[in-house]
Amino acid sequence: MSDTVAAEQLRLFIERIERLEEEKKGMSDDIRDVYNEAKSQGYDTKTMRSIIRLRRMEKHARDEAEALLETYKTALGLG
Repeated sequence: MSDTVAAEQLRLFIERIERLEEEKKGMSDDIRDVYNEAKSQGYDTKTMRSIIRLRRMEKHARDEAEALLETYKTALGLG
């Protein structure tokens, strides 16, 4: 591969990444707007984020995390 072709390919990769980063920023802004809307309607966004994090997990991992949390809470007299 010649230096010119390699430089062009590198430039194209960089430009693709830059476009994707812009899209990601736009998506992040959209997500923040939804959280702000939910907050304005009285929803607790910290709890919503926790629920979303839990829903992303596989069931066995979620069950394990919840069991561990209960164990720690019990050990600390919180549950």
